[in-house]
Amino acid sequence: MLSFTVIGLLALAASGLFVAAVLGLLGGGLATFYSTFPLIRGLGEIAWTSSADFVLVAIPMFILMGELLLRSGVTDDMYVALDRWVGHIPGGLMHTNIAASALFAATSGSSIATSATIGTVSIPNMERYGYKPALFLGTIAAGGTLGILIPPSINMVLYGALSETAVSDLYLAALIPGIAMAVLFSGFVLLACVFRPDLAPRTEAIPWGQRFAALRHLVPPILLFLLVVGSIYAGLATPTEASALGVVGSLVLVITRRRMSLDLMLRAFEGTVRTTSMVMLIVIAAFFLNFVLSTLGITDMAVQMVSQLTWPPLAVLAAIIVLYLVLGCFVETLTLMIATTPVIVPIIKQLGYSPLWFGVVFVILIEAALITPPIGMNLFVVQSLRKSGPFRDVVLGALPFVAVMLLMIGLLIAFPSMALWLPSVFAQSRA
Repeated sequence: MLSFTVIGLLALAASGLFVAAVLGLLGGGLATFYSTFPLIRGLGEIAWTSSADFVLVAIPMFILMGELLLRSGVTDDMYVALDRWVGHIPGGLMHTNIAASALFAATSGSSIATSATIGTVSIPNMERYGYKPALFLGTIAAGGTLGILIPPSINMVLYGALSETAVSDLYLAALIPGIAMAVLFSGFVLLACVFRPDLAPRTEAIPWGQRFAALRHLVPPILLFLLVVGSIYAGLATPTEASALGVVGSLVLVITRRRMSLDLMLRAFEGTVRTTSMVMLIVIAAFFLNFVLSTLGITDMAVQMVSQLTWPPLAVLAAIIVLYLVLGCFVETLTLMIATTPVIVPIIKQLGYSPLWFGVVFVILIEAALITPPIGMNLFVVQSLRKSGPFRDVVLGALPFVAVMLLMIGLLIAFPSMALWLPSVFAQSRA
């Protein structure tokens, strides 16, 4: 039964069906062939209880916040301001891509939105200033993955709901690794351009007066980050309440920049409804599949199989990491996260690892899936923004950043406090 589940998931995912259909068909198939009870009759109640979860209300709020920021022009000004500070470092605009992705990630919560937004602003400059396409495009694709690691993150909300882990603790756990990941990305670009100066043109440093003058364009996204994440860390708001504050803050930015219009709001609402509908349909299908798996005992079966292994916990963890790297090449990221979390988290607990710590490792593995071919969504997003050029450029440019992500996972394994220190400090302060 366990092997049928794994093979069925991979076969349906490879068939090209929509993610929700894959999860729903797998759950329905398991319920039909392996259960003596009519489990499918529970779908209605599961759809209601899963979609009525208060934590999930944050998803459309964060999506709307990103839509408003994208259309308000904040991102364009932010990119120019960051370029004045980091553009003269070897690697030039590639550091700007990563820095802008990190800052936009702190307000959007979505990797695809981050890649699309930063790519729209930066790609026209690639040919204008003579950058080698591969690495430049790789920084956009990889930088975009920071959108699901640096808080607030939609994927963290989903992981928290599926693993019954507090989203506020997940945000705290992901903050330091998220910043460290951005620094490692930029460090790799710096080393690459030092040894290969032809990868990027050298530019003169911007005078300090112009740098400080540009800081005013960084104030809005930073204030929005402090409003959303700061209210959570300070204990003033839940993640759902903080997401609503973020929407209000985004509306204020749109109004103060004199961009408010009926057309802007309609396009923002349409984008929000489309994305939210897709995500929530997947969530409902995933909860139904999880219900079937737990009722049939498949989750317990997987935990027992792992517990009977004579491998040390670190070896099992390494096998899980390799498994996700392989699956990430062929399975869409939302499917990978939602379908496997309820099975993997009990195994992680059985091994003695913290599900809070693993949440950060898991999201980094999902990040890697976003930039590994042939299913890496960020790769397709970046390629779609180009006027011409082979898809190979994006793939080759993004692959070195997968190695950087593995380095980050290694650091988290060696130093778990990178993820667990902030949650423990805030837990003590609230006690």
